[in-house]
Amino acid sequence: MADMKFKFTIQQYQTDAVNSVVNVFKGQPKQGVVSYRRDVGKEYEIKFSDSIDNTYLAGFSNAPVALSAEQLLNNIREVQKENNIKESSTLAKHMGACSLDVEMETGTGKTYVYIKTMFELNERYGWNKFIVVVPSIAIREGVQKSFQMMEDHFMNDYGKRANFFIYNSKNLTEIDDSPIVKSN
Repeated sequence: MADMKFKFTIQQYQTDAVNSVVNVFKGQPKQGVVSYRRDVGKEYEIKFSDSIDNTYLAGFSNAPVALSAEQLLNNIREVQKENNIKESSTLAKHMGACSLDVEMETGTGKTYVYIKTMFELNERYGWNKFIVVVPSIAIREGVQKSFQMMEDHFMNDYGKRANFFIYNSKNLTEIDDSPIVKSN
């Protein structure tokens, strides 16, 4: 018996949600070189220093957000205006340049939306590292299954596959070793 494949129908409200997140970063230059800074302490000899004289080891990461706080806030307000959402007065920056929420009802395709958002952020800005945090083992298993089921769908749309894995704190190097979105 041949493998049964799901056919995904692209819903406009899902595309709108993806574009809302991606448009927050409108004006961000596309990353060309894949690199990051990881603090490796003083025990390693392979080092480089950044402009503030911290020692790091090169690896994979997203380019930092190059937009000013004012640009980000203006982009967020534009997205909020388009979606009839009360405009923010300040950035929520407790986890980085800004914190964003995409709120959708159960069963409307949130997992699809955030996976597609990853591909769009990679396509438009070159970002290739994403972490999905879930509240339970059952949801984690569902998310992993979604990545597997949507692999061909996103390969057809983007010509790339997501390199996904479940984080294991006993294998820390897995996070550092490869980009999450890779060309085939």
